[in-house]
Amino acid sequence: MVKKLIPIATVLSLALTGCAFGGESGSGSDSGTLKFWLSGDGNQGGGFAAMAKEYTKETGVKIDVVDIPYDDLRTKLRNAAQAGDLPALARVPSVDPLWAGSLIDLTDTAEKHKVKANLLAKSSKGEINAIPTDLTAVGLFLNKSLFEKAKVPYPTSAADQWTWDEFTAAVKKVQQATDAKYGLVMDKSSHRLRSFLFQNGSNAFGPDAQGTYAADPPTTAALERFKAMNDDKLMPRSVWLSGDDPNALFKSGRVAAYYSGVWQITDFSQNIKDFQWTSVLMPKQPVRATNLGTNYLVGYDGPAAEKTAKFIDWLYTPENYRKLCEISGFLPVEDGIDVKYAADKEAFDVYNDEIAHSDPIDSLQMRSELAASYRGEGSSTDDPIRDETVKYLNGEQDVRKTVAAIEKNFAEQSGR
Repeated sequence: MVKKLIPIATVLSLALTGCAFGGESGSGSDSGTLKFWLSGDGNQGGGFAAMAKEYTKETGVKIDVVDIPYDDLRTKLRNAAQAGDLPALARVPSVDPLWAGSLIDLTDTAEKHKVKANLLAKSSKGEINAIPTDLTAVGLFLNKSLFEKAKVPYPTSAADQWTWDEFTAAVKKVQQATDAKYGLVMDKSSHRLRSFLFQNGSNAFGPDAQGTYAADPPTTAALERFKAMNDDKLMPRSVWLSGDDPNALFKSGRVAAYYSGVWQITDFSQNIKDFQWTSVLMPKQPVRATNLGTNYLVGYDGPAAEKTAKFIDWLYTPENYRKLCEISGFLPVEDGIDVKYAADKEAFDVYNDEIAHSDPIDSLQMRSELAASYRGEGSSTDDPIRDETVKYLNGEQDVRKTVAAIEKNFAEQSGR
C-alpha cells in the first residue's frame, strides 16, 4: 500500500511565491557564468564538461558544470527552487512538479535537431520543456565462453532472433554442458521486468490514453512465465528475494546470461578478464521490445534563460551532440547520428539496433512519467511492479492479487 500523493500543482503558487528562477545570482554568477547541475558526468567521461569548455572557447560564455551526487541532486534542486536560486540548467533523471512550471520552452531545439518524437512529451502549454540527453536501454549479455564450450548457438542478427522459449532451452543446454550454475540472472528492477512484459505482449500496466493503469490479458501470462523461470535452477531466487547482486553473479563466470542494460558495457569491458562476454539481441514472444530510460536536459526561466537556450541549442547541433555521445558513450536520442564509439562498438551496435526495431511501447514509461510531472502529479519512490512481483515470487499472493495490487498502487500514485 502506498500513500496517496497530493498533486503538487495545487501548492506551487504558495510554495514558490516571490522566487526568481534562473536569475543571474542563481543560474549564473555576477559575471554571467551559467551554472549547470548534473550527476555522474565524471563517470561518463566528462562529456558535458568537455562540451562546456568547447562552448566557452567558441562564444566566451562560461559554463560552470557542477557534478552533484545522484542521491542529492533532487533535494538540492527542490531546495534551490524554494529559495529562488535554481541553476541555469540541469541534467535530471526526472522532472519535478515543484519546478516543472519554471522551465523554458525547448520545442524549437527538439524539432530542429530531430530528437526522436517518441521520447518527447508536451506540457499543458504545448511546450517541450525537457529533452532527453541520452538513452539507457534494457539488453541481454551472454557468457560467450560458456555458449561456445557447450556448442550452443545464439542469434547474431535479427534473422535468427530467438523467442523466450528458444532462449530458455538454449541456456538450459549450456547449463547441462558446462559448470554454469544458473542459466539467467535479471536485475531486480521494474525497468527490466517491464521489458520482459513488453516482449511477452503485455502493456506492462499502461497507462492508457486516459491515464488509467490497468493490465491487459497478456500481463498475467507474462508474470506467470517469470515466476516459473525463478525456480532456483534456471534463475536464482536469491536475486529478487534476497538482494543478491546479479552483476557479481554474472562476473563469476558461472551464469550463462544476464538481462540488464547498456550501462554494463564499460564495466564488463574493464573488469571481466576470465571469460568472453557478448551483447546479443533479446528474445521476443512475440514482440521485439526493449525499455528505454533517460536523463533530461532542462533550462530554468529567468534573466539567464536566453543564454541558456542558446547553449542547449548548440549542444544538440548534430556535430556537437555526436561528440558528446562519443565522449560519454551515449546511445543517441537524435535521428541520423552516427556515433563512432572508441571501444565496444559491436556491443553498442546491438543496443542501437534493438532501439531502432523495438515496438514503440518501449518509451511508454518515460513519456507517461514526464507527462504526469507536467500535470503536477507528485512522484513516488514506491515501485509497485517490482514490489508486488517480489510478493508473488515469494508465495505471499497469487498472480491475480498481484495484478490487482499493482493496479491499485498506480491508481493511488496518480490520484485516480
